[in-house]
Amino acid sequence: MADQTRDLLEHVLLPLANEEDAIRTASALEPYDPERVTALHVVEKGGGVPDKTPVEQSEELAEEVYAAVRTVFPDAVEHTAYSRDVVDAIFEAAEQVDASAIAYQSRGGSRLVQFLSGDPSLKLVTESDRPVIALPRVESAE
Repeated sequence: MADQTRDLLEHVLLPLANEEDAIRTASALEPYDPERVTALHVVEKGGGVPDKTPVEQSEELAEEVYAAVRTVFPDAVEHTAYSRDVVDAIFEAAEQVDASAIAYQSRGGSRLVQFLSGDPSLKLVTESDRPVIALPRVESAE
């Protein structure tokens, strides 16, 4: 379990899905000036069925994610996880890197879509053993 007396922004784990998500989420975190950032990309495994994307393609996507994060946080550390359950992979990564908090940005969608998908945001905020920071959505400057 994370140390309860740590500064919330001492070491933030930033789970990211793709390049666009990386830029948007890192930009939303930037004004809070975290001391250290670890960018996390989870490669979803199929669990008895073919993986959603080939490993090589998934690793290329992870590199794009890390490059995008570094445009905002040049010293960000990269961490790639492979799992069938993205939220569980986030929890495991937070433990492995000893993150003081997990910061994420909701990807939105209707309540029906969130209900049908099992709403990973709900699991993230209700089952984590460390603080979870829900970042505000920031409109792109483009």
